[in-house]
Amino acid sequence: MPASKKPLSASIKIYTPTEVKGRLKSIVEREEAKVVIALGKESLAEAITLPPSISVIFDLVVTPPQVKRQNMTGFYLATPVRPYAELLKNNLQSIRRIAVVGSREQLSLLAREQIPLFNSYSVRSPYELVDTVRQLDEADAILLLPDTSLLTTAAMDEAYLLSFRRGIPLLGISERHVKQGALLALVVDMVGVGRTIGEYATKALHGVNIGQFPPAPGKRFELYLNTETARRMKISLPEQLVRTAKRVFP
Repeated sequence: MPASKKPLSASIKIYTPTEVKGRLKSIVEREEAKVVIALGKESLAEAITLPPSISVIFDLVVTPPQVKRQNMTGFYLATPVRPYAELLKNNLQSIRRIAVVGSREQLSLLAREQIPLFNSYSVRSPYELVDTVRQLDEADAILLLPDTSLLTTAAMDEAYLLSFRRGIPLLGISERHVKQGALLALVVDMVGVGRTIGEYATKALHGVNIGQFPPAPGKRFELYLNTETARRMKISLPEQLVRTAKRVFP
């Protein structure tokens, strides 16, 4: 019979980024903490400076930090291209030629795999993003990667306008953008990520170097749909797909 799981005897202290700014090392020493879970960019910036003997698990950042630190891993919010490819292949076969638009860094992270009929376009500014979207006449859909420096309010307003004028739906981004007019988005399931963070923290408390586990997105994603966008663009959404959505707009 499998061994029964015993609850881990460990205390948890919660601090805000403001409380730990410039003081995290002394707080960790005072609390004799073995593991730090850093939620968000500000907390992660503080945690990266800790000695490598302290395990660091990060979450609530769009993409992983471009730094090398031992004994650190975590999860990021950006959804890779592969889950979108699988969703479209299984449910929306009419959408085949996909243009993926984002920064070079995000393309290298989220679109590393070569996927048939998915073409990548690297942009460096909101202006380049809009100009690229304007030229994608032959795409069936445009997947925008979640770079906040590119997806400004003005750039998104122009992207929505171009999308509806030509009947080419936008994919990806976030729940908010689906509400504003994107056809759909896949968003990381935070409950599942929370469970995995707990598992990693348990390993770290038992002496495992969690740096051996590379940073990753969540394994499960929640679907958001905009049925009005689908109707206006004459895209048929399978009923089963609509039923599985976390939320449907409008």
